[in-house]
Amino acid sequence: MGVMPTGKAMQIAHEAELDLVEVAPNADPPVCRVMDFGKFIYERAKKEREARRQQTKVEIKEIRLRPKTNEHHRKFKVRDARRWLEEGKKVRVTIRFRGREMDYPEIALEDLKEIALELSDVSVVEQAPKMEGRTMSVMLAPIKQKGKKSSGAKKEK
Repeated sequence: MGVMPTGKAMQIAHEAELDLVEVAPNADPPVCRVMDFGKFIYERAKKEREARRQQTKVEIKEIRLRPKTNEHHRKFKVRDARRWLEEGKKVRVTIRFRGREMDYPEIALEDLKEIALELSDVSVVEQAPKMEGRTMSVMLAPIKQKGKKSSGAKKEK
C-alpha cells in the first residue's frame, strides 16, 4: 500500500479486523503488514522447526589408547573408528600418557600417524596430532562421498 503514517495503517487494520504487524523493524521506513498476528507467529515457528529439522548434528566419537597398546587391540579400535567414519561421524583418536611414557611422545605420534594412514581411505585428518597435557590426539573427519551426490543429481535430470 506504500508509505503511510502509523495512525492510518492502524485504522486500515482495524477496519479489516486484523492486526498491524511489523515484519521488518530495521528497514527504513519500517515494514508493516495487515495480517492475523496469531497466524504470523504460527508460520514463523513452523519455519524455525523445519530449519532445525534440516540441521545435522555431527557426532564426535573417541577411541582412547596408550603408547603400550598392542597391535591386536589397536586393530579392534581402528575397526570401530572405520565404522563410525563410514556412518558420517567424526573420530578423535587419543593416546594418554602415564608416568615415564611422557618422555617418549614420538611413540604416540607414530601410532597416531599409522592410524590416520590406515583410515585414509574413509577419512581426512581434520586436526593434526597435538599434545594437550598428558594426552596426544588427532581428529579425523569422514570424506564426503561424491558417488551419493552425483547419483542424486542424475535422478533430478
